[in-house]
Amino acid sequence: MNNFDVAIIGGGLAGLTAANYLARVGKKVVVLEKSNRLGGRAMTNDKNGVLMNLGAHGLYLEGQAMKILTELGITIPGGNASKSVQIQGIWKNAVYTIPTDFSSILSSSLLSWKAKIVFSKLMLKLMKGNMDSIPDISLSDWAEAEISDPMVRHIFYSLSRLTTYTSAPTVQRAKPVLKQVKRSLNGVLYVDGGWETIIQKLKNQAIEAGVEFFNSKNVIEIEHHEQSQSIRCSDGEVYTVPDCIITAPPKEALNMINGSDHTSLRTWAEQAIPVTACCLDLGIKKLPNPKNQFVLGLDQSLFFTNQSRAAKLSEDGTIVVSLVKYHNPIEQSIHRQADKEQLEAAMDLLHPDWRKDVVEQQFLPKMTVVHDFPHLKRSGNPGPAIPQMKGIYIAGDWCGHEEVLADAAVASGKRAALQIVKTNELFLVKEG
Repeated sequence: MNNFDVAIIGGGLAGLTAANYLARVGKKVVVLEKSNRLGGRAMTNDKNGVLMNLGAHGLYLEGQAMKILTELGITIPGGNASKSVQIQGIWKNAVYTIPTDFSSILSSSLLSWKAKIVFSKLMLKLMKGNMDSIPDISLSDWAEAEISDPMVRHIFYSLSRLTTYTSAPTVQRAKPVLKQVKRSLNGVLYVDGGWETIIQKLKNQAIEAGVEFFNSKNVIEIEHHEQSQSIRCSDGEVYTVPDCIITAPPKEALNMINGSDHTSLRTWAEQAIPVTACCLDLGIKKLPNPKNQFVLGLDQSLFFTNQSRAAKLSEDGTIVVSLVKYHNPIEQSIHRQADKEQLEAAMDLLHPDWRKDVVEQQFLPKMTVVHDFPHLKRSGNPGPAIPQMKGIYIAGDWCGHEEVLADAAVASGKRAALQIVKTNELFLVKEG
């Protein structure tokens, strides 16, 4: 019998987070996932014992996702990918060391003496500055005003792309990006077993708390009523619940809910700018040049990382590396073959003769990173409630307020859950 307090549509990070918070306060929760497995873009593919995320994934040690997972009592095994790694940069088809401390700043051949002073001031500002005082301007406006040296700006933009997976400095809001860059300086966790580990831990804890999961449940329509929501699936089953959290992409959510055309959801969906990336993941026996473990493109929108330097992703010692090219979400021009050739050329530069040692590979020509991000064309923050539809809430990577990526997904899941609890409590007080 479909007797639930809350239905959550989507079993990714946002949905699983919300399910855990709601179950903790005694709500009877059902999670409806249209795929045959949970996780969304946080799932991990097992390729003959080589574990590959959908592109390179890192969990920021000081980010909202890690804080919320800790709050839920979930520990994540893995290693700090920022520890004892020298960052390299590609500039004009040559590899240079990017300075990360005082000694490497002084010895850097990438920076002039004047640039070294500018870079030192930038790093101090990123580490010690009050990011809440940043005005509501674009990332490029902030960088052009604050960073006088062109090469230092190139490095800063590469760090911004790395930490947000977004290459749109003319529309990105500066404050959320700067907060994310600052966060990255405190370390990034690469997860043992891939991000499937996070998904399974969230799922298992939710099941223990009484949450019910149904895979291959494709929700095709939601009928909003004043006191309930009727959720119809493609198999004909209908779930009627007081509250519903939708973690689908904005346009999909809009099409799913009858009557949502005249709500805030339509505005959020119209303003959303999805972000994609081209990803090449490799399982390789060895790295020809062990020096190149983590490399940023300075004049190219790409990066390379050896995820196995910090996380266990195979049983036999196969190394898992990832190359990513960030697409410009404003231009929306994507060239699949050219992107792949660019990533392979970067691999040729960093690790000559690498092809003979490849045992597994995964090519994702246009992977959706997030369905929206904090940008200047967005008026207000989406969710968690849809004001015009009592009982319907949204969450997901596109529902970040100032959070981005996984932090946005997890934080929005918690926001939606707590909003339901708060609204229910206020209703009970009013009724009482």
